[in-house]
Amino acid sequence: MERDTHNTSNIKGTRLLFVGISFLLIGTGLELYLLHHFEDFFQLIPLICIASSLIVLGVMQVRVSRFIQQLFSVLMLITALAGIFGIVLHIQTNFQFEQEMTPTHSNWDLFVESLTGAIPALAPGSLIAFSILGYSYTKLKNKTS
Repeated sequence: MERDTHNTSNIKGTRLLFVGISFLLIGTGLELYLLHHFEDFFQLIPLICIASSLIVLGVMQVRVSRFIQQLFSVLMLITALAGIFGIVLHIQTNFQFEQEMTPTHSNWDLFVESLTGAIPALAPGSLIAFSILGYSYTKLKNKTS
C-alpha cells in the first residue's frame, strides 16, 4: 500500500514537472521569437535548444525508453552549457557597449555596469534552470516507469 502511494506521488510530481517545463519552454521560446532573437547563429542557439527539448519531451510522453531519457539528459547538459555561454555573450556585449560609452572607467566598473546593461546579462540563466528541472524530470520519470 505504501509503495502505491509513493508511486502515485511520483506520477503526480512527474506530471507537474512536465507542465512546468512545457510552460517554461513555450514561454521562453515565444519571448525570444518576439524579441527577434534570431538575427545571427549565436542567437539561434537557445531557440534550437528549446525546440529540441520540446520535441524530445513530447516523445517522452508517448514513448518512454532508456535511449530517449538519455537523449533528454544530454540535451539538458547542452542546454545548460548554452545558458552559460549566453550569459558570457550577454555580459561581453554589454561590456563592449559600456567601454565605448565610458572608456575611462576601470574594467571592474565596466563589468558591474555590464551586468545591468541593455541586454539582460543573466537572462540565459533560465536555460540553466530549465536544464535542472528537465534533468530532475528525467530522473523522476525513470523511477515511475
